[in-house]
Amino acid sequence: MWCRSLACLFKVPCQLSGSARHRSPWLPRGRGTIPAAVARCHHTAPESLKCAWQLHGDHLELRYANTLMRFDFVWLRDHCRSASCYNAKTNQRSLDTASVDLGIKPKAVRVDEARPDGHVTRYGLEWLVKNSYEGQKQQVMHPRIFWNAEIYRQAQVPSVDCRSFLETDEGLKEFLQNFLLYGIAFVENVAPTKEDTEILAERISLIRETIYGRMWYFTSDFSRGDTAYTKLALDRHTDTTYFQEPCGIQVFHCLKHEGTGGRTLLVDGFYAAEQVLRQAPEQFELLTKVPLKHEYVENVGDCHNHMIGVGPVLNVYPWNNELYLIRYNNYDRAVINTVPYDVVHRWYAAHRTLTAELRRPENELWVKLKPGKALFIDNWRVLHGREAFTGYRQLCGCYLTRDDVLNTARVLGLQA
Repeated sequence: MWCRSLACLFKVPCQLSGSARHRSPWLPRGRGTIPAAVARCHHTAPESLKCAWQLHGDHLELRYANTLMRFDFVWLRDHCRSASCYNAKTNQRSLDTASVDLGIKPKAVRVDEARPDGHVTRYGLEWLVKNSYEGQKQQVMHPRIFWNAEIYRQAQVPSVDCRSFLETDEGLKEFLQNFLLYGIAFVENVAPTKEDTEILAERISLIRETIYGRMWYFTSDFSRGDTAYTKLALDRHTDTTYFQEPCGIQVFHCLKHEGTGGRTLLVDGFYAAEQVLRQAPEQFELLTKVPLKHEYVENVGDCHNHMIGVGPVLNVYPWNNELYLIRYNNYDRAVINTVPYDVVHRWYAAHRTLTAELRRPENELWVKLKPGKALFIDNWRVLHGREAFTGYRQLCGCYLTRDDVLNTARVLGLQA
């Protein structure tokens, strides 16, 4: 058999939360322990599952599943999953990390096929591959399908029926899978009322109450100090860039439209950003580094607000460069005063490159919202806009708490 778990014996006694102290029990010398200075191990196994390891002065080096990994000794101790260090019922750490000696080093390391009783600082090899820095660099946090208009149309992503969405886990899961992959999803046959739209939204998340209220309901009456409350065309943008944490999901439901125009524009911001990364990686990187202020100032009627959010246009996870948030709104971008002039000019060039991609006609998906068809948009990914319209147009919607949407997806077994 081949090795499946790795166990470490530390020289320094390890402290748990409180004042409890313990040392991991170990097999007698000569039965599985290996001197740290020559700590190596090879087992017969399929080539991809062979493991080899070596202790260095400040870290453990492990090769397994075609991955070379390096683990800091404190990290290994901190991630012990024994019963006294980790509560498997609550999935929470019991070990007091601050009590672990920063100079801790393993006295010996071994690779097991069996699982002996007793306290052993043990790590499954597959777990180490999954949770190592090197392993994470090869993984994506959120599987996605980037799209332009043609890719999305060819995918023929189905809408989900309202009843199936509300009453079955299968319908909800199908909806969430579409939403996670494409950043947009539709629910059909919704009663065209604000109350029924609210019930729909609450199926997957808590509603995020903002300065616009809990459920917003608007026409072109300019009742708020925002261009959305007019009949004018709106260029592609993401919402609430002036929040420190922009709203994660947006729900739109057109309840009535007696007139012409008003189609909704959708653009996959991640698809456009991916093109920038391929064509001009230095500009992509600049858009992830330069912090910008976005600002919303409102003094209309009883509404008095001054919101400021700060962050780069593109936000990536630093360990794998995976894009997770685009903050793009030329209406609400404030004065650029956070970087020197020479960086500003390079930023304008990078912003122009991204804008050109976002405005390519082939990247524009136009849809006509109608009563009974609700649209969910990933506001951290998909930009939206609209064409000008005539007549009376009535929309309702809300923002959803992103964490709760992803939580619902994970509970249903989806990677989110």
